[in-house]
Amino acid sequence: MAGRTLIAADIGGTFTDLVLIMADGSVRTAKLPSTPNNYADAVLQGVRKLASDQAIAPDQLDAVLHACTVATNAILEGKGAKTALITTKGFRDVLELRRIRVPRLYDPLYVKPLPLVPRALRFEVEERIDARGEIVTPFNEADVAGIVDILERREIEAVAVCLINAYANGAHERAIGAFLRDALPDRHISLSSEVLPEIREYERTSTTVINAYVSPVVRSYLSALETSLADWGCADRLQVMLSDGSMANVETTKARPAHLVECGPAAGVIGAAKLGEAAEQRHILTLDMGGTTAKAALVENGSPAFAEDYEVGGGISLSGPLVMGAGYALRLPVIDVAEVGAGGGSIVRVDQGGALKVGPDSAGADPGPACYGRGGALPTVTDANLVLGYLNPEELAGGEVGIDAGAAEGAIEDRVAALLGQSTVEAAFGIHRLANATMARAIKTISTHRGRDPRDFTLYAFGGSGGIHAATLARTLGIKRIVIPSSAGVFSALGLLLADQEWRGSKAYLHPLEAAEPTVMAEVFDDLTAEAVAAMSAERANLKITRNAAMRFRGQAYELRVPIPPGLISDETTSGIDKAFRELHERTYGHGLQADVPTQIVALGVVARRATGTAPREVFGSDSIAFSSKPSTERLAYFGDRLGLMKTPVVDRSELDQKTSRGPLIIEAYDHAIVVPPNASVKLDTFHQVVLELDDGPGP
Repeated sequence: MAGRTLIAADIGGTFTDLVLIMADGSVRTAKLPSTPNNYADAVLQGVRKLASDQAIAPDQLDAVLHACTVATNAILEGKGAKTALITTKGFRDVLELRRIRVPRLYDPLYVKPLPLVPRALRFEVEERIDARGEIVTPFNEADVAGIVDILERREIEAVAVCLINAYANGAHERAIGAFLRDALPDRHISLSSEVLPEIREYERTSTTVINAYVSPVVRSYLSALETSLADWGCADRLQVMLSDGSMANVETTKARPAHLVECGPAAGVIGAAKLGEAAEQRHILTLDMGGTTAKAALVENGSPAFAEDYEVGGGISLSGPLVMGAGYALRLPVIDVAEVGAGGGSIVRVDQGGALKVGPDSAGADPGPACYGRGGALPTVTDANLVLGYLNPEELAGGEVGIDAGAAEGAIEDRVAALLGQSTVEAAFGIHRLANATMARAIKTISTHRGRDPRDFTLYAFGGSGGIHAATLARTLGIKRIVIPSSAGVFSALGLLLADQEWRGSKAYLHPLEAAEPTVMAEVFDDLTAEAVAAMSAERANLKITRNAAMRFRGQAYELRVPIPPGLISDETTSGIDKAFRELHERTYGHGLQADVPTQIVALGVVARRATGTAPREVFGSDSIAFSSKPSTERLAYFGDRLGLMKTPVVDRSELDQKTSRGPLIIEAYDHAIVVPPNASVKLDTFHQVVLELDDGPGP
């Protein structure tokens, strides 16, 4: 929105990125090392620094936008709340049984992670509701009264309630919730009928447990950050990104804490989708390569793809098509992001069999890569890129990170090159290519494995290391066009500025399509719309409401979401969504079923959107972002066995214009670098994006 002064902060495993947009439209950025002991410290430091540097008083900020990792970290580190589960008699072990799938098919010794709620803290109550929502066995309040005594003695911090078939009728869950909230007013209570009123008892139970498990941690973090901002003079300004790429106020976020899982990667995808659409690039593959991980996502027709099934806790968070069975199921709206341990700080080693390995563990912010000179002795991808000549051998992040090139060379020579019998630069290029191969796998996961051809998309590369790897990675995938947006190293923070407020809700509606009742469907949509209006505290006229249906062929176990056009629901509408589902199934999986195989609706959903984000032109206009200009230099850079070391011009990003230049070229900016290989051309577009076009033929 024009005329607003906003600061956006995105926490990464290595750096915390911040962006300030001022009322006149100018933009300033900052990049600080993350503070793992308390991630909020770096956020507060950065917010204060940006405001102070531009002489902006705290009360002049209209909002502080934030994407945090607190919910994900609580699960990955096992530091969530002490949680109990109350469920229907006979379903105590749903969390333990989960699904058959495992991430490593040929590893008979693989052990799945322990449930977030141990068996001793899973309690059963006598009750039963059937699949039609009719009460078979009334709820016995005495069961819950006895459980409350145990919860108090064991100092339980959060309780998840998930009864069988509560998606069809949540009356018993609501009664238990009311009893618990009255008896244990200081505990967080999560009900599956509020969190995920859909079929599948394991996914519903797991999602409800995650919501309860992270709730006290999320509440504590956000409350502390709010208090610190208020003490500084910036009260009631904090807004938080959710994992579906939307912004929400703090109170909404505290009520739905599981929606914070993987909110950080979502910001970059939203930024790419919004900016790409403004620049007439509606089909995009995003690559967000930071210090700890690399993340890939797909944007089609200007809209990000969403994961129907997601897991968190399998070492790193993983979207469904990449690996399943390694973590805890989370069935909430999540932008479909494939994440792999191939960031700039990913540690490199040679295993006992003599094979080169990259990640998934990272040097993080402390001590960081060997080249940071902070005591890190293990080689990383960043060290390899420095040896290859792709990075400034003296400093990074505008001088905020000093560089020890000798330490990088020594780490790769001693721990990689000597073991492989290669030169240091050959070993470094092997690391670079292996990191690319790992990232290519992630990109194929959300494209090829979804029935999409990467060659039909533009690669949007961002993050501190995205521009360094983009060209060689794109050539591997057959992609010809690459875009690196302005301030690529802090692009996820920029994405926060572009995000709108949204609310997503769904309700089970398990009917064969031919038996679906248009009037009942309309009532469900009306109820969900009313919930959206209440949750967003908005007038209906100010919201854009879209509807969808989760559908499948009869007998299938999983669904695809199909949009439902606006207007009255009729028999013609149901015929249209049947056709749309069959086409989507064919496109996604490469096949469909015969026309006589009936389809089925599983759930109905609503998305309410309020346009609150800043327009891309305001953020990415050619004169809006401040660039520091440095004189051109040159240095040797390595472009593979065929081309070898080449004397390569190094230019500041501010020197580029809309005239086409040829590689080899290295472009440097405050927060990122871009490698343009010899067989590529480069220019700026009107949004100040660097656009690379790859020639036909082999590359480095």
